[in-house]
Amino acid sequence: MNKYNPKNERTKRKYFEYQKEANRKSTSTIDNVRKAIDRYEQFTDYADLKTFKKQKAVAFKRALAQTVRKDTGKPLSKATVNSSLRHLKDFFRWLAYQKGYRKIDVTQIEYLNLTRKEVMEARSRRLKRYPTLEQIKAALESMPANNDVEKRSKALMAFMALTGIRDGAIASLKLKHIRLDRNLVEQLPDEVNTKFSKTIYTHFFPVGDEVKQIFVDWIRYLREELLFNDDDPVFPATKMGHNENLEFEPIGLEPIHWKSAGQIRKIVNAAFGAAGIECFTPHSFRDMLVRLGEQVCRSPEEFKAWSQSLGHSSPLTTFTNYGPIDTNRQGEILEQLQSRDAEISPNEMLKRLYDRQFKDSETT
Repeated sequence: MNKYNPKNERTKRKYFEYQKEANRKSTSTIDNVRKAIDRYEQFTDYADLKTFKKQKAVAFKRALAQTVRKDTGKPLSKATVNSSLRHLKDFFRWLAYQKGYRKIDVTQIEYLNLTRKEVMEARSRRLKRYPTLEQIKAALESMPANNDVEKRSKALMAFMALTGIRDGAIASLKLKHIRLDRNLVEQLPDEVNTKFSKTIYTHFFPVGDEVKQIFVDWIRYLREELLFNDDDPVFPATKMGHNENLEFEPIGLEPIHWKSAGQIRKIVNAAFGAAGIECFTPHSFRDMLVRLGEQVCRSPEEFKAWSQSLGHSSPLTTFTNYGPIDTNRQGEILEQLQSRDAEISPNEMLKRLYDRQFKDSETT
């Protein structure tokens, strides 16, 4: 069985360049596109891409629906299947206009579509799993801080609760981006790996003085004890060395950035696991903060400030993109509304947010 097709590789390289430079797609999005095309190539035994026909499209679509994930042993989710086919359709539409591939019938690309029912299932929202602030605090209390590596891990958990900053950005933060005097983190896209390369000013969220203090103490420790400077990472990589048995083990920290966010995910999983709490992803801290904001904010202006600290250009993004309210919380809210008048109804909140957004757009 073939493992790659040189001609296909050259063509794909051009497409990835097109996606990056012309369509301004992120590296993570292009990686997903690459996976989708690779799945198709593996199915066709790396046949020339110009041999695409509707028969292959239908057969691949059925095979993809039966593909089993290696890590879980379960079939791919409908959402994954749908996004893979969507990436593949975009690729073949582009390919059909390239020299040497113009015999591809663009109408046959539509045979990669799922049924309407399957698309609805793929797009349906699931209730998101996220930790409560109390669970995060419980995990923090159980985390040791006997050495530099443990102190860093504990400070990382506190920082994620305090700011909700994405793990990719966290891995690239430098000490100069932390403004303790203003309770602020400056995410500048030329130095920090922010989503869509946006400039984001994140103020600390009100999650408790004890959480904030863990992070403040960490920054002071880096500067005063480890003598880190402005360009050193906020969360430095682990330094490895030999122990007395000549085995590799962590021996401290070194002032270099993590190469990826993978280590952050491991630290979060370990922290929750050690506390006997179900594991959550780093991104779920953002969901926790969104829910907290919905509870404590009492005006459109307050929620807009909350939303901006999460890096959202509009509060409507925060309202609509972070899933529905948990069903248990939904019931609690309705019970509370029976006994008291709400200071501002959700509909009124949304109306004011729409009005505020349009007013802002008129002045820009």
